Amino acid sequence: GNYQPVAWGWAIVNFVFLIGIGHAGILISAILFLTRQKWRTSVNRAAEAMTLFAVVCAGIFPGFHVGRFWMVWFLAPVPNSNAIWQNFKSPLLWDVFAVSTYFTVSVIFWYIGLIPDLATLRDRAKTKIRRVLYGFFALGWRGGNRQWQHYEMAYLLLAALSTPLVLSVHSVVSFDFATSVIPGWHTTIFPPYFVAGAIFGGFAMVLTLMLPCRLIYGLQDMFTMKHIDNMAKIILMTGTIVGYAYIMELFISYYSGNKFEADAFHLRILSGPYRYYYYCMFFANVIAPQIFWFQKARSNLWVVFIVANIVNAGMWFERFVIIPTSISIDFLPAQWGIYHPSWVEKLMFCGTFGLFMSLFLLFIRFLPVIAIAEVKGVLPEADPHYHDWKKIKDARRAERANG
Repeated sequence: GNYQPVAWGWAIVNFVFLIGIGHAGILISAILFLTRQKWRTSVNRAAEAMTLFAVVCAGIFPGFHVGRFWMVWFLAPVPNSNAIWQNFKSPLLWDVFAVSTYFTVSVIFWYIGLIPDLATLRDRAKTKIRRVLYGFFALGWRGGNRQWQHYEMAYLLLAALSTPLVLSVHSVVSFDFATSVIPGWHTTIFPPYFVAGAIFGGFAMVLTLMLPCRLIYGLQDMFTMKHIDNMAKIILMTGTIVGYAYIMELFISYYSGNKFEADAFHLRILSGPYRYYYYCMFFANVIAPQIFWFQKARSNLWVVFIVANIVNAGMWFERFVIIPTSISIDFLPAQWGIYHPSWVEKLMFCGTFGLFMSLFLLFIRFLPVIAIAEVKGVLPEADPHYHDWKKIKDARRAERANG
């Protein structure tokens, strides 16, 4: 478990990992909405829910890490019983503001998008309890022109507000390490490196969740092969960026002439006790996604699902390689040691994923996994000229039938 010098163990590894996979939801919903990418409509609802549940699970681990969960409120910017004001120069305090802001905006963004669908569920509810609950959260939605106008403006503003959050939150999380002087952490490449890795792992987790939903709930017409192909391409692109960051880390460590930095990466890759974690990480995050260069691989659901799960495992290995391995070799040889997670840490890790999947399954049970109102807008029937084209096609079909 945690000990000196490895005081940051699996708790911080899991915190960074879960915050990372929570980025794809806002990316799909906000950035793709602003760029008018219509293919987002079938996956944005599940991705947003994944974001919320991942951040909820991530918020548990700092409490475990502190050891005394009832003292976590000391991080809040309020005077405490010790008459000590918070250290605003600490990246840990930056995390509190960044993650709490990200979670708050994500909840509002997700809820605003749900309102038209909640009204649909209210109108179709078969029991009084459901009708009352859905009606309460639907906020009296009737689908009038003025309501749609306000809804679209609010959704647009929240999308514009959420976009910089996607780029800033994981950058702030990376400052936990980049602002220190520990070899292996003290580098300026961490903010873009962490953001690319978060998008990379987030899209892989969306595929991991949506592919079984597509099969079980018969969503083949909603979550189509085009969606899977686009997401596989994004995984390929971000995986290549992450691989470039790995290579640049090695280049900078040797080109800088800093002996301690070079020794840290030498131990991490070649001779250290954690080198096998690095090999697994490099294979999962750099080599495995390269199969998506081939169209046949992107159109094979089993290949996509397996690679997505390999990427998820690789992103967890990446966080493990960055955090415990860099601090296991301390400045004093007397404090050198090898970190092994305790059984308590392993059970907490498994329990967190159980909580994540329970929340996601409850979401699927009581709320629409596909954004009903948004999907209606991209159907062929939503085209103003749909009926004219339909008449023309029917006439041509009749002419061919008559010879």
